[in-house]
Amino acid sequence: MLPMLSLNSLLSTRVAAAAGVDPEMRPATKPQFGHFQSNVALRLAKSEGQPPRVVAQRLVERIDLADVCEPLEIAGPGFINFRIRNDVLARVATDLLADPDTGIDRAAKPQTVVIDYSAPNVAKQMHVGHLRSTIIGDCFNRVLSAQGHRVIPQNHIGDWGRQFGMLVEQVLDERLDLDTLDLAGAEELYLRANKRLAADEVFAERARDRVVLLQAGDPETLGIWRRLIQLSQEGFNATYARLGVLLTDADVAGESMYNDLLPQVCADLESRGIATLDDGALVVFVDGLDVPAILRNKNGGYGYDTTDVAAVRYRVDTLGADRIIYVVGTPQALHFQLIFAVARKAGYLPDDVEAIHIGFGQVLGPDGKKFSTREGTAVHLDDLLDEAERHAARPIALAALKYADLSSQLQKDYTFDAERMTATIGNTGPYLQYAHARLSRILRNAAEQGVPVGARVTVLDAPEEQALALLLSRFGETVADVAENLQPHKLCTYLYDLATALSVFYEQCPVLKSEGAVRESRLALCAATRKVLARGLDLLGIEAPENM
Repeated sequence: MLPMLSLNSLLSTRVAAAAGVDPEMRPATKPQFGHFQSNVALRLAKSEGQPPRVVAQRLVERIDLADVCEPLEIAGPGFINFRIRNDVLARVATDLLADPDTGIDRAAKPQTVVIDYSAPNVAKQMHVGHLRSTIIGDCFNRVLSAQGHRVIPQNHIGDWGRQFGMLVEQVLDERLDLDTLDLAGAEELYLRANKRLAADEVFAERARDRVVLLQAGDPETLGIWRRLIQLSQEGFNATYARLGVLLTDADVAGESMYNDLLPQVCADLESRGIATLDDGALVVFVDGLDVPAILRNKNGGYGYDTTDVAAVRYRVDTLGADRIIYVVGTPQALHFQLIFAVARKAGYLPDDVEAIHIGFGQVLGPDGKKFSTREGTAVHLDDLLDEAERHAARPIALAALKYADLSSQLQKDYTFDAERMTATIGNTGPYLQYAHARLSRILRNAAEQGVPVGARVTVLDAPEEQALALLLSRFGETVADVAENLQPHKLCTYLYDLATALSVFYEQCPVLKSEGAVRESRLALCAATRKVLARGLDLLGIEAPENM
């Protein structure tokens, strides 16, 4: 039996065999044009010097799709229209009911995929800037895992650097018991220390000396440093639990993890002539970029460039990455372009390993400006979640927040409008949840009335039934597209289209009030749609409720 869960792929393969080129199959724009269309005849006509309709007729006679489509039609100047047979659409929906993976194709060659996301800073609460990285990275984790890839999340927390000198000194000066602090208290400590650093040169000098002690492994300094990291992770984990994301302590791979690798990277690149001294600093110049990567400054210190190059090397050599995805804000685009170029030049990033920076825009306030407090500082992420939950229960508020984030193209900014985002009508996460809850209610009512739910979809006479079944067939290919191109808004658009088609079906095709085979088939179609909605929402990190 032919696999039918991805009809678009099946049609493309068969038409390409007859045409010799990619047919670029597209969903039909109007029902009268069938279910799919291709302009392949128009493209071939130019190269062959023949009328498009003549080429189209030749292709129609060659294309082997009798087991899938109604007789093919030629429309307009030479478009070929494809209408899927009802029994094939019914079989697709039935296959989805029986398929444990809900139509998601497993990767033919599973990869090891490292995803760098979230990355908050120790002794600071997560703020609105971490929201998008965390939600987007979590979606990639779920989608790629669903395809059978080995996904390794890496939470590159900021747990090293000069700020720990002032933090440790402030703790000692205040004789502070860190066991009494939570993350909010640690952030207040950071603010006190930073203010003092700017005003007190003696304190600043002690803070610089404390950094040296930290780097040298002084036991007292290390103990305070470790406790700051621990209480920070406890705070991060509480926020991750609220967000319902997959990150755990096992995924933490902070800046400090690479400390021992930094001098090794510098020595290696300098010995091979890849890195050179420039005004006392060790740098790497790469073609096409005006600024070099600074591996070691003239004072002997290492910076972000060195840490990130070392991280690439570790992720390839130790973790065995075939693909590395960095989910970091768009302003860091040049930094990652530089890091990838240096890693390629050094041989740390082989040509067969993909490294990609997925940038994203800002979250804007209702005034269209960067979302911030009255003081101009970034809004704490927990405060943002509180605001969303003032408008809806937590599962609905989270659905609203995540869907608003993922449903627009990632590079674009989007406006945080809790009232609009939590609406159960329109293109929102709660609307998709409502569609799932509606289907759950229909199936519950059927069970309470003793009405059997069909194990198979058998009747698709109404155009609304056909439209719903056709959309179900596109779920697997949509997930595959997101996994390859890392554009989650396409999955959001698909699920919204599915929920919209469900609403039309619900209005035009009575389910429980129909009878016999029609009723059993419609209930089976509802069950298949419910399954796809639940799976799709889960890939977005959104709960699929039974009731709303």
